[in-house]
Amino acid sequence: MLVIVAKLRTKEGKEGEMEKALLKMFPEVRAKEEGTLSYIMHRSKNDPRVFLFYEKYKDQAAFNLHSSTPYFKELFATIGPLMDGNPTVEMYEEIERINR
Repeated sequence: MLVIVAKLRTKEGKEGEMEKALLKMFPEVRAKEEGTLSYIMHRSKNDPRVFLFYEKYKDQAAFNLHSSTPYFKELFATIGPLMDGNPTVEMYEEIERINR
């Protein structure tokens, strides 16, 4: 299983636009990406300009599919001008978990 942690910072005053654009991904991912096991968006409590994504993929192929879709490319075309700097993206391998 592949885990992605991605962090995006938006320009001041663009938080609402960023959130709206990011939320458009959820119906697409839900409907079209069987290999995307979790796709969770968070907003920082300390800085509302920071969004964090926690994503789980069945495997590398599922992640590659996600990041090559037309709606993923459209998202980054939309949010590019809203971002304050580049996103940080880290990849992890899941070792153990507890689900409740």
